[in-house]
Amino acid sequence: MSARILFVTGTNTDVGKTVATAAVASAALQGGLKVAVLKPGQTGVAPGEPGDAAEVQRLAGELTIRELVRYPEPLAPDTAARRAGMPYLSPEAAAEAVAELAAIHDLVLVEGAGGLLVRYDDQGRTLADQARAVRDAGLNAEVLLVASAGLGTLNIVALSAEALAARELPLAGVLVGSWPSSPGLADRCNLADLPRSAGAPLLGALPERAGTADDFAALALASLAPELGGSWNAEHFAHIHRPG
Repeated sequence: MSARILFVTGTNTDVGKTVATAAVASAALQGGLKVAVLKPGQTGVAPGEPGDAAEVQRLAGELTIRELVRYPEPLAPDTAARRAGMPYLSPEAAAEAVAELAAIHDLVLVEGAGGLLVRYDDQGRTLADQARAVRDAGLNAEVLLVASAGLGTLNIVALSAEALAARELPLAGVLVGSWPSSPGLADRCNLADLPRSAGAPLLGALPERAGTADDFAALALASLAPELGGSWNAEHFAHIHRPG
């Protein structure tokens, strides 16, 4: 059976993308799968410091991690590369790394930097172009969109979904990266509205500060839908949090 390849992107920065990647990895590991996490472009981290891939490994457990380029300033990868005088990352290089990992793993998670269309090089190529390059190489890459729960998220989700459709990239679903402990009206209504905006299912909701959980493995299973290896039920969750 061929590996599943899942590109994890966010509607914007700080939506819980790294913890979401860790949760999906944890659920897969608990299901007996061999997992790899690829961070094509890491920004804002100095040499020798742990990056996002290392954080995924810390939370999820024994898995393969790989990072292709690292830039010191916390900027978009193309800007960070240009300012540092370092080489850009091409979609072809990312696709080659994905193929190598897919040959020896059951699941390859590719965590992007920021949102779907953040640029990685001076030609304006993005994470979407990396995913397209993987599919053009004959591998079945999908995209998981990590979104915020509250007001303003629906427009960005719809725009991301349209960008994926225009590039013929399949959207596996949407995952709420940080479900608030005291959800407001918009958060509750968005449980029904997010999948409509995305044209794809809602595949889970990670509680806020999930990365500090005492039992991250159990939390991952409880927060992810069966499509991602967990037991979370969208209909039940929406019923619990239905608007008054």
